[in-house]
Amino acid sequence: MSKSIPPVAIVGAGPYGLSIAAHFRRQGIAFRIFGRPMDSWRTHMPKGMLLKSDGFASNIYDPDSEYTLRQFCAERAIPYGDTGIPVRLDTFTKYGLAFRDRMVPELEDKMVSGVDRLPDGFRVRLDDGEAFQARQVVLAVGITHFENVPANLAHLPQEFFSHSSRHHDLESFQGRKVIVMGGGASALDLAGLLHQAGVDVHLVSRRKELRFHTQPNGKPRSGWQQIRHPHSGLGPGLRSRFFANAPQVFHYLPEPLRLELVRRSLGPSGGWFSKDMVMGRFPLSLGHTAESAEIQNGMLQLHLAPRQAASAPFRRITSSQPPAIKCGWNG
Repeated sequence: MSKSIPPVAIVGAGPYGLSIAAHFRRQGIAFRIFGRPMDSWRTHMPKGMLLKSDGFASNIYDPDSEYTLRQFCAERAIPYGDTGIPVRLDTFTKYGLAFRDRMVPELEDKMVSGVDRLPDGFRVRLDDGEAFQARQVVLAVGITHFENVPANLAHLPQEFFSHSSRHHDLESFQGRKVIVMGGGASALDLAGLLHQAGVDVHLVSRRKELRFHTQPNGKPRSGWQQIRHPHSGLGPGLRSRFFANAPQVFHYLPEPLRLELVRRSLGPSGGWFSKDMVMGRFPLSLGHTAESAEIQNGMLQLHLAPRQAASAPFRRITSSQPPAIKCGWNG
């Protein structure tokens, strides 16, 4: 490849892609970056959502921490707190776009249609017909493209069954009955927002109990609390601090230990603010799995069974068209 060919192509323009580009720019590494800026946040997450991460853990990182969420909110007179004030989805989206304008003006609002391996690099194809070579490709495409749908429900038509990432505007569900499946933040937030929008909601989760973060008490943290639960890009706690600040050390740990640490860290849970939106607001079927579903007389019939009692009688839930939203099957 000639020296004029950019060494790196970055695919994705969300927080990770923008952050990587900002670091490359600082290091003088030539690159091209492609994607719709903050697309997952702007078009695939429900309006009115609040981020589970605290303000201090919601920064898009640049090399010198020049443009933090705190600074952005100060410039726009938006209420901000390191803890205690949830970050609104629209605030974080606007912050990402402002970060793009300030830190990554090179972003090309184009989509990558394909990447081919070459003997000395990669051939990158764009949706406008352009193709070019790059020595390396960084994929920062996020999770929107990886919907996880249970195989035993995948046969249902889209008008009756869909993934939560397909629903940004929830107004179309008013007057309907919607089954939300999952026990993590996406399911809890979505169910709560649907209920607030006047939707008849029923939450189904494999978890026997729902978990929520602890609400900050608003008091200054003591020195011991700061040592025991230090802040990090992943949130408070020594373990999160280790994962965020020493990724290379973590990488060299034995694989079984890494997998066990990941399994026991964090896990599905809702933000402290979502607890009041969910508990006591609508029916919950906890500790149940979806065994099967079918369409009868324009209604979706969902059959549930206790998670660890396959021989137990089914429980049936009926929802109206368009009925069920599949939300993160990690709950």
